[in-house]
Amino acid sequence: MLAQRIGFVGAGQMARALARGMASAGLVRGEQLVAFDPLPAALAAWQQHVPGAQVVVNHEEGIRRADVVFLSVKPQSVAAVAQAVGNHLADEQRLLVSIVAGLPLAELTSRFGTRRVVRVMPNTPCLVGAGASGYACGPGATPEDGRLVGQMLEAVGLAVAVDESLLDAVTGLSGSGPAFVYVAIEALSDGGVRMGLPRDVATRLAAQTVLGAARMVLDGPEHPAVLKDRVASPGGTTIAGLQALEEGGLRAALIAAVQRAAERSRELGQTPLR
Repeated sequence: MLAQRIGFVGAGQMARALARGMASAGLVRGEQLVAFDPLPAALAAWQQHVPGAQVVVNHEEGIRRADVVFLSVKPQSVAAVAQAVGNHLADEQRLLVSIVAGLPLAELTSRFGTRRVVRVMPNTPCLVGAGASGYACGPGATPEDGRLVGQMLEAVGLAVAVDESLLDAVTGLSGSGPAFVYVAIEALSDGGVRMGLPRDVATRLAAQTVLGAARMVLDGPEHPAVLKDRVASPGGTTIAGLQALEEGGLRAALIAAVQRAAERSRELGQTPLR
């Protein structure tokens, strides 16, 4: 169990998912978690979904009571938060972990006056304990800080350390990727309906098929191409379907989707905050 107290500046869905995951995994007790959010509904949801977790009346109090501070606000709120709490982080006695989309380490360091920063790109399946997160450590973050962040993120899924220059690629792949998979599930379900299955049955079968295929990739040593070939017997149904996918350009479309999402992430990261 971790000894650190963990504060969240912003108590939205992702903050609640991370806090609940850490508590459920036994990394922390509820009373080690504290949050502030200007929205009463967000704080009410925080207390409902994270048993034993605390709330405070302002950003400053939340940071003073924490050893690790998660910055989990919208990008447009960063400037106001930095102005309110930056002096509490300048001594680098606290680790700042940012899950603000597109906000570079250099900007975080400048605004909050600390080099002890880790930037994280989580994704929405963290809400069900199946996230895929990438994280990059700032120049003042220690190896122990990196291991701590990895441990916390692994409480809600998979976590990988990458160079900051690759976080836009992480955003395009795992950050935006759930939406691409939802389209694939919907399309598979449509195919089932087209061939006579009831919608609810088709959707459940499609979703479970994606889940099962992903589990085989994660749990086994084989490359996805090897697993694909095992399903595609000569002259059978699967190879006929795979031909249709190639004719439809599915592979190229997915590659292009990740590329464009990553490029958009890079553009947003270069847009100055007000």
